Amino acid sequence: MGSMGLFQKGRGTLSPSGSAKTSRPGMRRGEKEGFLNLTVLPPEPEALAILERLFVKGGNACSAQVQLAMRDSYTRLLSPSLETEIRLDTKKRADEEAVRIFAGNLRQLLMAPPLGQKNVLAIDPGLRTGCKTVCLDRQGKLLHNETIFPLLSDKGREESARRVMELCAEFQIEAVAVGNGTGGRETEAFIRSLPLPGGIPVILVNESGASVYSASKAAREEFPDHDVTVRGAVSIGRRLMDPLAELVKIDPKSIGVGQYQHDVDQPALKRSLDDVVVSCVNAVGVEVNTASAQLLTYVSGLGPQLAALPRSFGGKNKRRTLRLFT
Repeated sequence: MGSMGLFQKGRGTLSPSGSAKTSRPGMRRGEKEGFLNLTVLPPEPEALAILERLFVKGGNACSAQVQLAMRDSYTRLLSPSLETEIRLDTKKRADEEAVRIFAGNLRQLLMAPPLGQKNVLAIDPGLRTGCKTVCLDRQGKLLHNETIFPLLSDKGREESARRVMELCAEFQIEAVAVGNGTGGRETEAFIRSLPLPGGIPVILVNESGASVYSASKAAREEFPDHDVTVRGAVSIGRRLMDPLAELVKIDPKSIGVGQYQHDVDQPALKRSLDDVVVSCVNAVGVEVNTASAQLLTYVSGLGPQLAALPRSFGGKNKRRTLRLFT
């Protein structure tokens, strides 16, 4: 289906301006790309009839001139003004509804139940380039990384199976996280086919925005000696362990919180999504022993400088049992 198919449902339709709130961003996208022609006006005959009842009195020559002036003013002035006003009002209402939905979607992603502190084997699936595989300890620290090729050949599948079993034993893996990107289902099926020790669970993880994080400044500072594929696999594993702590490192708009999110009021969307992140972080609290500086900045009362202190303190002192709430 081409681009036209995306907007086929909206072609030839007529709806009141007070309805179809969530579909308007899509309709405006179709108009912007040239597939739809939107007209936001009252039907002209009915509009002219209302104006005539209000302003045209009698049936003489003066009345005829008033009627001509009325029709001309409607066509040249009133009609474009009405369309502009209605478009602005409907866009505002549609944006408010869309932002509300996007904020709800983000809240669901952030508040997803965490796996907890487990040794995790995380896999960023790939076909031609292989599956980037990392091992994380219970605090999310990277212990090992390598690339396996289970989807290209029988020989690669056998070698990959052997390596996965060895890694599970060496690092005492307690869960396997597989990204849901290209090749994700095939990789998940491959891992599930293995006789993993102790019934290790295999979980498919939403990897939306992982590539954004892997190329970010925060990822480069944390893993300066590793490429973006390793950082992306680490992000997938950490999302399984604690979705909230990992997703706050990414711009909320990059997580994929809804369709047509780039067509709504961007400042309003940013404010709403940021408010959701702050609300979720302060409702759940943070584990100061493992929390990143990005996560701590969302705690009420902590700025960037204070947020960096627990990490630097934790590297030189023993672990403290403390959780921050507001």
